[in-house]
Amino acid sequence: MKPGLEPGLSHEMTEETTANHAAQNLVPKGKMVFSTPSMIGFMERCSVQLLAPYLEEEEYSVGYRVNIKHIAATPIGQKVRVKARVQSINGRRIILAVEAYNEKEKIGEGEHERVILRPK
Repeated sequence: MKPGLEPGLSHEMTEETTANHAAQNLVPKGKMVFSTPSMIGFMERCSVQLLAPYLEEEEYSVGYRVNIKHIAATPIGQKVRVKARVQSINGRRIILAVEAYNEKEKIGEGEHERVILRPK
């Protein structure tokens, strides 16, 4: 890892939800609302973007753990804003606090842990 990665660093991204992100794609009676796996995917992508500038060229990060609550529904078509903030660093393990908001309210929160790897 490059210097400068430390607790408190954060990143934010906003993306519009589409039919590809709908719960309807996961279960037969699903609704046209933003699915939990899609929200977690947004959170992971935001975390990857946060860490990317601090990785050496040969390094990459992999998701290790997610502990997420999906606390409110989001109709498809709304924008979702996701924040990731470095909580702690323990060697190659990085714990990030993640939050998601739709155009009206907070829709998700939790922790995401990533591990920095180097190819052999």
